Amino acid sequence: MNASARPTDPSAHEKLYRNLRSRIMLGELPPGKALTLRGIAREYHLSMTPAREAVRRLVAEGALTLSASGRVTTPALSDDRIEELAALRALIEPELAARALPRAHFALIDRLAQMNARIADAVENHDAVGYIRCNLEFHRMLYLRAQAPAMLAMLETIWLQLGPTMRALYGRVKRNEPPRHHRMILAALRAGDEPALRLAVRADVTHGLRHLTSG
Repeated sequence: MNASARPTDPSAHEKLYRNLRSRIMLGELPPGKALTLRGIAREYHLSMTPAREAVRRLVAEGALTLSASGRVTTPALSDDRIEELAALRALIEPELAARALPRAHFALIDRLAQMNARIADAVENHDAVGYIRCNLEFHRMLYLRAQAPAMLAMLETIWLQLGPTMRALYGRVKRNEPPRHHRMILAALRAGDEPALRLAVRADVTHGLRHLTSG
């Protein structure tokens, strides 16, 4: 980012916001990570103004938490909060997948299979951020075909809040293959089987998130 960007430059704020948002969603920042406006501004070679505005937006989305003392951190979710977000995913994602099914042409299914292969590569390389990125892209690629932007935007906010915790989960669960439910999702898409697709997506979501509340 350009060090000479003016404090009032809207593009500077927007780029900073999107960069921080992506880092949080992909689990590049661990749960409970403390941030400061000064530190953010220094890292991105910006003034305090775009840093303050980006943090304000991320706090509003639940991607960051702001304490009464003004301390900014990434969310460290309680078990109850994780279960709530998991329940929302289990409701929203099967619905998005079902809405996408009529538009899930074979070229899309092939692209999803290729993305699943990239997930396998990330697993083999022990690349946690790459794994989370490809896994989210697998789901987003399918859900975009649902043509339900409000529902997808709601889901992305949930992914955002879960990002740091998903990274912690990856470190706890020893993976040696891509999510097995992805194969079930691909098979249901090829068969045009909506009930099987809903079940596969729900299983994919709940299987991973169950580990987050296990000791």
